[in-house]
Amino acid sequence: MRVMITGVAGFIGSTLALRLLARGDSVYGVDNMNDYYDVTLKEARLKRFSGHKNFTFDKLDIANRAGMEKMFKREKFDAVMNLAAQAGVRYSIENPHAYIDANVVGFCNVLEGCRHSGVKHLVFASSSSVYGANTNMPFSEHNNVDHPVSLYAATKKANELMAHSYAHLYRLPCTGLRFFTVYGPWGRPDMALFKFTKGILEGAPIPVFNEGKMVRDFTYIDDIVEGVVRVIDNTAVPNPKWSGDKPDPATSYAPYKIYNIGNNNPVQLMHYIEVLEQCLGKKARLDLLPMQDGDVPATSANTESLEQAVGFRPDTTVETGIARFVEWYRQHYYKVT
Repeated sequence: MRVMITGVAGFIGSTLALRLLARGDSVYGVDNMNDYYDVTLKEARLKRFSGHKNFTFDKLDIANRAGMEKMFKREKFDAVMNLAAQAGVRYSIENPHAYIDANVVGFCNVLEGCRHSGVKHLVFASSSSVYGANTNMPFSEHNNVDHPVSLYAATKKANELMAHSYAHLYRLPCTGLRFFTVYGPWGRPDMALFKFTKGILEGAPIPVFNEGKMVRDFTYIDDIVEGVVRVIDNTAVPNPKWSGDKPDPATSYAPYKIYNIGNNNPVQLMHYIEVLEQCLGKKARLDLLPMQDGDVPATSANTESLEQAVGFRPDTTVETGIARFVEWYRQHYYKVT
């Protein structure tokens, strides 16, 4: 297939590109290379496959309407994987306009491009953040998610609604993937595992919110990518049993699906830190802080729909995943003196 990946220099995007290239697909990667975090890390990710005969890179912002229209007129894709977004719950409180530009305006440009160029399947990144104030766990795609607690979450829910409207109006097959706390090698420096590792190695206090009383469904990057690849290959189709009397948010009469991709094994944050301490051979200095605005105390993914659809369930333990991250971090990102 010929697959376009937006956000190709990102954590998930670059790992997905490697996987698709390895199996013989052609990848057209788009990224604006912004400075939300270390650009040199993005450049290092791209170097892993730059020069590959089946890879093309286009430095382009998905919020650039004219640029996106020109690109979609020039190029043809079998599938599009939209991973470009302004990420982070906390930053959405500080800079809300960045989220509207990238996550709403940018996603509209992606939808329009797919619509007009005959893309056979649009897969897009949503987030476990859409569950917001829900407390019925594990979180199921078949439950209502109308109470976001951050603008970031609201933009991801907006993506799901926008995609459904295009699936309905234009029969564009759309699949949304709600990712749960992705971690692993080549991750983002603004994420907890990166911050914790850097702080522990430098002997600095690490910020632990809600005084450590947090639970997360930490999901290893390779599991995320395996799920994404299988979903790309499994084009969304209408659910013939869908009923407007009892509407299922995860399916539709239109070619539209929503799946969770999570480890289905929630872990206490303090255990996560303990495993990291063991891997680093050094104790953490904890800075216990109150809960942050826009955050939630726990996440847990019900992955039954994903398993039924594509025969895959993430299962990498945090012990294995963190060890692989620490090995990568020491070799590639932080030289221990």
